[in-house]
Amino acid sequence: MKPLKTKFLKISFCTIKTVIIVLLFSASAKAQIQKVEPPFWYAGMKNSELQIMFYGKNISQYETSVSNNVAIKNVEKTENPNYLFVTIDTKDVKASELVFSFKDKNKVAFKQKYTLKERRANSADRKSYDASDLIYLIMPDRFANGNPKNDSDPSLTEKANRQDPSGRHGGDIEGIIKNLDYISALGATTIWSTPLCEDNDKQHSYHTYGQSDVYRIDPRYGTNEDYVRLSSEMHKKDMKLVMDYVTNHWGITHWMVKDLPTKSWLNQFENYTQTHHRREVITDIHASKIDQEVCIDGWFVPSMPDLNLRNPLVAKYLTQNAIWWIEYANLDGFRVDTYNYSDKTAMANWAKAITTEYPNFNIVGEIWMHNQANLAFWQKDSKIGAIENYNSNLPTVMDFTLQSQITSAFNENEPSWDNGLIKFYNNFAMDFLYPNPNNILVFAENHDTDRMNHNFKYDLPKYKLAMTLLATVRGIPQIYYGSEIGMGGDKSKGGDADIRQDFPGGWAGDKNNAFTKEGRTPEQAAYFDFSSKLFSWRKTNEAVHFGKMTHYIPENNTYVYFRYTDAKTVMVVFNNNAKEQVVKTNRFKESIKNFKSGKDVITGKTFDLASEITLEPKSALVLELE
Repeated sequence: MKPLKTKFLKISFCTIKTVIIVLLFSASAKAQIQKVEPPFWYAGMKNSELQIMFYGKNISQYETSVSNNVAIKNVEKTENPNYLFVTIDTKDVKASELVFSFKDKNKVAFKQKYTLKERRANSADRKSYDASDLIYLIMPDRFANGNPKNDSDPSLTEKANRQDPSGRHGGDIEGIIKNLDYISALGATTIWSTPLCEDNDKQHSYHTYGQSDVYRIDPRYGTNEDYVRLSSEMHKKDMKLVMDYVTNHWGITHWMVKDLPTKSWLNQFENYTQTHHRREVITDIHASKIDQEVCIDGWFVPSMPDLNLRNPLVAKYLTQNAIWWIEYANLDGFRVDTYNYSDKTAMANWAKAITTEYPNFNIVGEIWMHNQANLAFWQKDSKIGAIENYNSNLPTVMDFTLQSQITSAFNENEPSWDNGLIKFYNNFAMDFLYPNPNNILVFAENHDTDRMNHNFKYDLPKYKLAMTLLATVRGIPQIYYGSEIGMGGDKSKGGDADIRQDFPGGWAGDKNNAFTKEGRTPEQAAYFDFSSKLFSWRKTNEAVHFGKMTHYIPENNTYVYFRYTDAKTVMVVFNNNAKEQVVKTNRFKESIKNFKSGKDVITGKTFDLASEITLEPKSALVLELE
């Protein structure tokens, strides 16, 4: 027995020695590599080049090689020795696990595994959102708290405090998932959520536009896996998910900002310089260079460092990050924040790279300007942009000109030369400037603007007018969470927090649960029932999706237009007066043609088109012609 015991001890000692060596090796590798981004990639991408960023203490001192006969096309170092950018060619490389070796004096110091995953079937041909959709904009922290356990996170600074109007309230991804049926019942087909990636600002982090890690969902919203699950649950219901992407800036607490790969990663002046927001200088042929520089390179606010997309490393990083999220979370589109605050050539390249990889993928840019020529400049294939030999490659822009007119026009009961419904006529009369008017995002409000219901003084008829317009004009309609139950908020008094209030019923213990029919007040039900009926009908009528439009100059603060295809015609009639109006139909013969009557999609009532239509005060009719 003694020899056996000795042998056993010998084996145990060898095993322990091996374990110690492995642990030391693992510790060494872990110490050297703290971040790898993208964390993994996909085989079979159209662009086979992949730039991997390795981050770790003095990692640039090592020579790099990779397994599986994969070619390394370039290794780039910066003045910061903690970064190494390695570009490989994945062409004809199947989904597999690669191993990167890091050598010091021809000896392997440590290794790093890297996975190329299989893409989903038909990933490149994914269908995006378009004019057949209705987008529902959610600010997740204020929508619904589906998992109270993640309201705060020990790794992040700001903790939940629902008593603070500008604090974190606990809404999360689980809250969205639990209320998908509510959103679908409203008639919405698509969800645009404000950013969900980590934001570790000390305060006001709930809006999440100051992101501190763009590969990680903020733990107070859930996990990366939760975000993928949201996408999956939405697709089961034939709904689409749009990510709010930010190319212009990160948050001051972003881990890379704390240890910049290179000084030129950010746009920086000798002294702090903030953008002047006068984006007209971008296309102004008379603009001074300093005005253009401050517009593009100035920081949005002190807590949001401005990213320098002219730096190829930055541009590549943001392009790959965007594509990674599309593949990983199976996304259906992007909305891009502060789109034209970044270098326009770099942004054109960014949009082109994404739409080349995904030809049907839609991207809407926030071009917050109130002039149609300025907006049209930024849409893909714009003839206005072509004047300056520029093509943005951006499929969609947001119609801020229409947005600003909705709350003013419907508040103007007495028409004049340029007041009342003539504002809408004039807006659509400028559509010749856009290369694709059907691919413009139309909206009355969002998370940054005044709340529509507040501006309407909670007048339901005016709300109905606004929603009828969005449901029937050209473009992709977008509505803002809570307005469909009459929610409001006064930005002039309560700031952003007041237009981003909690949805009633999203938190346990809420006295009013507007997510359910039984829980809605009579006032909330009146808003919701109308909205649901209107937008559910919209799903079914292709004439208001992609049909042509003929409109007629408003008279007496009434406005009439037609949306039509070869198969269907819809007639829309607005009365913006405080009194009943009679609209003679003879004027619209060229559009009415041989149709005899029209059926109102809300009430089901049939109207004879032979001579005249009577409209109640502050009302609209949507008539399917028969």
